[in-house]
Amino acid sequence: MSLSNSQYDELLRRYDARQLYNQHIQLDRRNRLYRAYPRLKELEELTASASVRQAKKLLEGDDQALSQLRQELDSYRMQRKAILAEADIDEHYFEPPYACPDCRDTGYIGAKRCHCFKQAVIDLVYTQSNIKAILNKENFKCYSFDYYSSTEKNPATGLTHRETAQIAVKDSLVFIKNFDIEFGNLFLYGDTGTGKTFLSNCIAKELLDSGHSVIYFTAFQLFDILEKNKFHKDTAAAASLQNIFDCDLLIIDDLGTEVPNTFTVSQLFLCINERILRKNSTIISTNLNIDQLSAIYSERILSRIMSSYQMIKLFGDDIRLQKKKLHLSGYKST
Repeated sequence: MSLSNSQYDELLRRYDARQLYNQHIQLDRRNRLYRAYPRLKELEELTASASVRQAKKLLEGDDQALSQLRQELDSYRMQRKAILAEADIDEHYFEPPYACPDCRDTGYIGAKRCHCFKQAVIDLVYTQSNIKAILNKENFKCYSFDYYSSTEKNPATGLTHRETAQIAVKDSLVFIKNFDIEFGNLFLYGDTGTGKTFLSNCIAKELLDSGHSVIYFTAFQLFDILEKNKFHKDTAAAASLQNIFDCDLLIIDDLGTEVPNTFTVSQLFLCINERILRKNSTIISTNLNIDQLSAIYSERILSRIMSSYQMIKLFGDDIRLQKKKLHLSGYKST
């Protein structure tokens, strides 16, 4: 992913600050434990001195030095473990509280950028950080089936709106579970306010938490970026397009709210097709039905979606309006 020098320096400063913060926490924990259990500090000092002492003996030709060192260290380790167990303290308490244990908050695993650095670049370049605040409220823990009717049915399937939503959530959880082992895409459609965006946000939250890179765009935002890439070509613009193609999950929300034209149709096909070829997953949500999708975006795009996406249709009354009515009724009752 392409960054300017100043952006790259900013990210490195963030990682440096995180490491420094972790070191402060680690030192504070250690000092508090040493004050409460002085023997722990003695054991650490004994471990260090034993290593130095036995290393000198080894250099002087003492063949027993290594085995003696192992015995001493095992003794100190067992004593330390016993003290921590008695104090009901996990041994990992001494480790820094890494935000990303995989790279230990360095941003790199060896010479390769960590997944957390990849997402940090996405957040910086596309200002995606605002979605993280949304995901604190829109996630599976906050998901409720109460807004879906348990009596009204979809005539095509005979399932109630609530049963349909329950199946949609189940399919979404399977999508998440199999994300790294089976390539898949989701197409969420249905009337306004039936929970499509909420469900895609739930999926995004789970994948972000498991270390995957996610880019979220409304259709309008996506086509705006693609237009700038097309007509204002430069190095940064080309890299921006690659990010859209390369991220683990791309979410295109509210397809059909943009002004459709020849350009948007061609760019949508490019985006969908390229991500299918790279086997990078995409979630598309829209208020359009299948006939409208075909009429606006062509049979070619419809064919790609029907053959490569799992179609999930949601039914029900507008949840936003339901929430608003509940809020107003609660306000009036007070």
